[in-house]
Amino acid sequence: MFEVIFRGVRGSIPVCSPNFMKFGGNTSCVEVWCGDHLIVLDAGTGIRRASERMTTREIKNAYILFSHVHWDHVQGFPFFPAAFDKTVTLHIKAGGLKQYGGIEKVLAEEMKAPYFPIPISALVSKKTFTDFNPGDSFTLNSDIGVQTTALNHPNGATAYRINYADRSLCYVTDTEHKPQQPDENILALIENSDLVIYDATYTDEEYKAHVGWGHSSWQEGVRLCKQAGAKKLALFHHDVAHGDETMVKIETAAQKEWTEAFAAREGNTVKLD
Repeated sequence: MFEVIFRGVRGSIPVCSPNFMKFGGNTSCVEVWCGDHLIVLDAGTGIRRASERMTTREIKNAYILFSHVHWDHVQGFPFFPAAFDKTVTLHIKAGGLKQYGGIEKVLAEEMKAPYFPIPISALVSKKTFTDFNPGDSFTLNSDIGVQTTALNHPNGATAYRINYADRSLCYVTDTEHKPQQPDENILALIENSDLVIYDATYTDEEYKAHVGWGHSSWQEGVRLCKQAGAKKLALFHHDVAHGDETMVKIETAAQKEWTEAFAAREGNTVKLD
């Protein structure tokens, strides 16, 4: 079993109103199951539901891989139920944070007064913290391969490729493209992958007013996937100004360009088998 469950698909801040119900308003979090091994990609507000299967399956180990630590990717971490279970071990990994003291220090600082009332020590789960350099590769549980690369984003970000059971998932969010200059690092990472989750915050037209903000467009995602021979594209990190009506239009336009593109919806599952 290689399953991908979208728990949070929104960027920047969580949103809640009737016009955001179809696609969801929680920030970035993707739950990935490689057999009985749980990998959580980012800890936005969507992470609150990412441990439900751990309880039903009595799973006691999980990995959390951070793309970066801007608020919308970490603000759900203190609300992750598994973090309060002393029988659970969380293996927490991030790239590019050594200059800031590492992922453990960054998360602890986020939870210090006066920013948050509960210190990281109150999360009684067992925890390991690993910092790596974007571009490094490593394995999880010996049969899950992970490749990484650096992304073009303020303060830096890391993309992941998870390889398991002859299938691959790529998580490429919070990155800014350069028009007419495909990112060679991303192309190499996503080559022939089964599913690419890509930062589609803007349309190409909207991007012109947001140069330097660190985000990309659905059109660039389609272009990269076609060039790299990827099989399917999930548009991700939806802009907070894009309600359901706008998202339907974006998805329709993307599918006209490439039938294998779709807009990620909170709660949806994709099986890679």
